[in-house]
Amino acid sequence: MRVIVTGLIAQHPWLGGLAWHYLQYVLGLQNLGHDVYYVEDSGEWPYTLDGGASGHDWNALDCSTNIQYLKSAMERFGLGDRWAYRFPRERRWYGMAGPRRREVLRSADLLLNVSGTLRRPEEYRQIPRLVYIDSDPIFTQVKLALRRGHLGFQKRVAVHDVHFSFGETLAYGEVESSYRWRPTRQPIVLSQWSSKRRHRGVYSTVMSWTSYEPLTWRGKVYAQKDREFRQFVDLPTRIAPAKVELAVNRIDHIEWQTAGLPPAASDGMAAGNVKTSIADTLVRRGWTIVDPMSVCGSLNQYRDYIESSKGEWSVAKNGYVQGRPGWFSERSACYLAAGRPVIVQDTGFDAVLPVGEGLLTFSTLDEAAAAIDRVESDYQRHSRAANDLAAEYFDADKVLGRLLDEAFVSDSGQRLQSPERETRP
Repeated sequence: MRVIVTGLIAQHPWLGGLAWHYLQYVLGLQNLGHDVYYVEDSGEWPYTLDGGASGHDWNALDCSTNIQYLKSAMERFGLGDRWAYRFPRERRWYGMAGPRRREVLRSADLLLNVSGTLRRPEEYRQIPRLVYIDSDPIFTQVKLALRRGHLGFQKRVAVHDVHFSFGETLAYGEVESSYRWRPTRQPIVLSQWSSKRRHRGVYSTVMSWTSYEPLTWRGKVYAQKDREFRQFVDLPTRIAPAKVELAVNRIDHIEWQTAGLPPAASDGMAAGNVKTSIADTLVRRGWTIVDPMSVCGSLNQYRDYIESSKGEWSVAKNGYVQGRPGWFSERSACYLAAGRPVIVQDTGFDAVLPVGEGLLTFSTLDEAAAAIDRVESDYQRHSRAANDLAAEYFDADKVLGRLLDEAFVSDSGQRLQSPERETRP
């Protein structure tokens, strides 16, 4: 089939993990023998990290950095002629020439709108089958359920023919939905990840305190990682000599935070000052903090960071913890593929993934410390189990094969006619 994959690779040229998130769909589909193209048409302006020349120009007027990042990533995998990016400021396309881009879209069989990154899916309605892939369960469903404030988002989701979600247990969750959310998970191209290199003896994760403001539905607040992290502030003293490192930025969105750290940990923080960082406070509590753009900004850096880690330790968004949608991080799947044990907060994914060896869950500080102790006591066994989990549950061939089969089944269970494979120019 001819398949279009959407994403945000160019939008964030300093987030190597985000690029891997989308690229593994492209590479996985290509490995299955499909004719794959990447299209980035999010409607989002690239932005600057320093405010530009004036210090207040947050929207980038020049997208050359973004284009070069995307171009290099695609050329690296022999896909230099299979991408297109629309710069919203100029309404200009880069990558494939106009006639070729239009021909590809006109003849495509399927579009995968990964993480809902396509701003105007109705403009792609000439493609027979539009697939929405929700990587942010609970938050997506709450926005669809709310009557105000998310009308544009609701309309975009409605354009699609079939809907998948990383929330693999949403059918049993607390947020009702008018859509049938079919379970899926991050595809991992196993050949891109190695478990043979030596680790540096540090557990790690890559995270943000807050990605966007909390959502409230039926009186319950669904918040971000900042709310969950506060109960684990004392972890370093509980697990020594084991160490956990956080690759996290030092700029907080105070207006989005629903709860700060415990009083004993919040010394030096000034409410309302976005330059005051939770990270600085945690350093004083024994945590190691590194700059994510420095250690994992590129594709190679991100992969090296994961492969050089001893394993992953991470909290989840509060919305995932409360809603228990069975969400599992695409980042954690990469750790598993690198043979690195994963120790993460429980979101209900134990209903679909085996836990206990290679993958461990926690809900409390005591459980988090105990899980690290278990891995430390027999690291090689947990490392092998992590590798086995990745091969069994996240292999792109399996994940994408199932997704493509399901994409041509209607919500009523009727199997639709899927396009025959053919050779295209």
